[in-house]
Amino acid sequence: MNRRLLAIAIFAAALLAIGCAVQGLPFEKAPVAPDRAVIYVYRPYNYAGSLLRPSVTCGEDTARIGPGGYHAFIVSTGHVLCSVQTETADVVELNAEPHAYYIKEEIGWGVLTGHPHLNPIDSDEAQSEIQSCCVQEQ
Repeated sequence: MNRRLLAIAIFAAALLAIGCAVQGLPFEKAPVAPDRAVIYVYRPYNYAGSLLRPSVTCGEDTARIGPGGYHAFIVSTGHVLCSVQTETADVVELNAEPHAYYIKEEIGWGVLTGHPHLNPIDSDEAQSEIQSCCVQEQ
């Protein structure tokens, strides 16, 4: 009986782990040329909405960021739009200068699917949150 219970527990744990969190290298600052800006879009792990990976676009680059993941968007300085969309859309506008910006992606409740939100975060708060995120492999 104990073996059967152990097998069920292992199977259940595997099901919870598969597809829920990003598996990759831990957070590292991206190397950036002096005339560029880096925008880190990160999504702290949260089981709610974990199956959703809406496309996030910053400048000309697009990435799908899973729970517990981040992506470093290297952009030219100047006016930059970051956007995400499912049945609703959210946009963040930046006047990018040559330094790092942090945007937290959160998934809220929706009618048919979760509603993504992009929230600019100050670097002090972001540093503590992004450390638990892994790079989102494309």
